[in-house]
Amino acid sequence: MNRFLSRLLYPVAVLALLAAGCSSTPGPADLVDFTPSIELHKVWKVSVGDADDYVFQPAAVDDSVYAADAGGRVVRIENGKKKWEVKTRGRLSAGVGADGDLVIVVSEAGQAIALDAGTGAERWRANVGAEVLAPPAIGGGVVILRASDHKLIGLEARDGRQRWLYQRNMPPLALRSHASVLIVDDIALVGFPGGKVVAVSLENGGDLWELNVSRPRGATELERVADVAGTPVVSRNEVCAVTYQGRVACFNAGNGNAIWARDFSSHVGMDRDARFAVLVDERDSVQALDIYSGVTAWRQDAMPRRQLTRPLIFDDYVLVGDGEGYVHMLSREDGSFAARARADSSAIAAEPRLFGNGFVVQTLDGDIVAYEVRR
Repeated sequence: MNRFLSRLLYPVAVLALLAAGCSSTPGPADLVDFTPSIELHKVWKVSVGDADDYVFQPAAVDDSVYAADAGGRVVRIENGKKKWEVKTRGRLSAGVGADGDLVIVVSEAGQAIALDAGTGAERWRANVGAEVLAPPAIGGGVVILRASDHKLIGLEARDGRQRWLYQRNMPPLALRSHASVLIVDDIALVGFPGGKVVAVSLENGGDLWELNVSRPRGATELERVADVAGTPVVSRNEVCAVTYQGRVACFNAGNGNAIWARDFSSHVGMDRDARFAVLVDERDSVQALDIYSGVTAWRQDAMPRRQLTRPLIFDDYVLVGDGEGYVHMLSREDGSFAARARADSSAIAAEPRLFGNGFVVQTLDGDIVAYEVRR
């Protein structure tokens, strides 16, 4: 069983069963030939360090990219050069949260570490007593950590003091999620096990409202896993999310009514714009759904078992990374292949991030690569 599936579910007892059942799974599909319609230009490449058994997500803020590795190294990159590099004490378990003032990482020992974005100097440390796998979120004077048991921990951005703790009852089996928290104005939007999207107050961590994307169904606990995959997406007054073994749905955030919903299963999540919701299903099929009706506009089925990342809509294209280090660019209009490039020979597990006039990816071997599209 590969590194991605071994991190997908817990508890460990289930992993052993999955490992036994996945021993004969075929490898990734061969790359298909096509004539590129655009050039995916590599602007720069900077090496940080290995991700080990974690997924490290870079953060892009203005003209800088912040990244980290499992060994405790954190860097700020500008114009393809390291502006600063620091080594934190101890190993890290989660990627970077940054807002231009603070850079936040979390150690294996459960310490949140705040660095000055300008210099890399340490501002504060806070013991949170939990494993954190998702990048921290920063907004409204609060740093939000999502623990692997799905607790949310709100810390004061100025000094790391705990402001609030949010927790809820969880099902016995859940996805081992690397999805972060989306901060919109004065709320945090979070997808939870059991198919719930919840709005939490930044001020006090209280429930504001929740949406039922899907409900668990099935005879066994494994069949009943229906967790929200990835981070919910928001546009205008609409919230969309997708679950594993459940549904994809878009809601009116004002009244909580579903605009549309349909059966779907994803463990990486989705993106959307004013026309399409774009998703990767559990078979690595990339699909675009009409944002007003949920009807399939197109699907790209040529990448089975390639362990695709969460999709990212970029201008007229949809991009995904894969388990062999490739970045694939698809036409947003019809899903046809437009370009392909390889960051390095290791997997891209973290979702791509928009950056400047292009985007940036981080591989498991620790290469941070910035791309631009040239027509």
